[in-house]
Amino acid sequence: MMIAAAIDEDAAWTAVLKRDRRFDGRFVTGVLSTGIYCRPSCAARHPLRANVRFFADGAAARDAGLRACKRCSPDDVGRDERAVLQAIEAIKQAGQPLALAGLAADAGYSLAHFQRLFTRATGLSPAAYARALRDDRARNALTASTSVTDAIYDAGFSTSSRFYDSTTGKLGMAASAWVNGGQDVTIHWATVETSLGSMLVAATDKGVCRLSFAEGEEALVQRFPKATLVRGGEAFEALLADVIASVEAPGDFSHIPIDVKGTAFQEACWEALRRIPAGETRSYSQIAAAAGKPSAVRAAGSANGANNVAVLIPCHRVIRSDGSMGGYAYGLEIKRKLLEKERR
Repeated sequence: MMIAAAIDEDAAWTAVLKRDRRFDGRFVTGVLSTGIYCRPSCAARHPLRANVRFFADGAAARDAGLRACKRCSPDDVGRDERAVLQAIEAIKQAGQPLALAGLAADAGYSLAHFQRLFTRATGLSPAAYARALRDDRARNALTASTSVTDAIYDAGFSTSSRFYDSTTGKLGMAASAWVNGGQDVTIHWATVETSLGSMLVAATDKGVCRLSFAEGEEALVQRFPKATLVRGGEAFEALLADVIASVEAPGDFSHIPIDVKGTAFQEACWEALRRIPAGETRSYSQIAAAAGKPSAVRAAGSANGANNVAVLIPCHRVIRSDGSMGGYAYGLEIKRKLLEKERR
């Protein structure tokens, strides 16, 4: 049985050459000259392309007379994923960080190996993942609650000082601002004409909090009704010039600070988007996998749609698995132009 039609052999070989872990579990690489099959990410020396065949899974490779590589253990991919998902569920149920030793023992792995597996799948250590979930509960509680104090304790923080220590630099705005629609927050903004049309850029003192097309001040008023909105500003003008230059010649935006908020999964998706190199694209399923939830393809699409900072969080680099453009909040013409700029 050859590799599934969802990926062609050229793409599969490229994944092998790059040792791209995102393709682990999607197919295995059979090496006819050695009689073994491997994960795409196997660290062993690359075989000659003429000796390689791609199979949908280990069973298909074994039917062809191949045996599993002892170095990368390709048949353990499913086991690894189940172990991570089991640990995630345990952390969610506990509502607090759990001892790494216990999580590793439950999965049947050594501490170091399980830590690597979990971090590779989610982008966070088990302890950091638990803290991110707690911060996420705090954000949601602050949005729904009229009492900041109640929200802090409901989220699982033992003291208010622990909450502020944990969320400094993450929530961006002060805790009360989440309840009060941006009260006591100053947002500088401007609309400018670009090759992609009219663009709105807005920023707090921590970074860009809104970048959109064909929008004006009313969009900021709706999102932050109690914030102080200031048009322009000396420090903001320098940031604005950098943003405009990056939009006109899109590439690496990592040097531009952003101030965004979302659920733990949304923020993981946005981080995955920021890691896509200019000129390349990913599918929604690849973003879901990079965010640590391979089955949450729809949720990854929703995270794309919830992105408040276009271009700098490059959701335009996500296309459908069949290669079609998919959707884009500001129209496919802008998406197409951005991708063309990056390919050049």
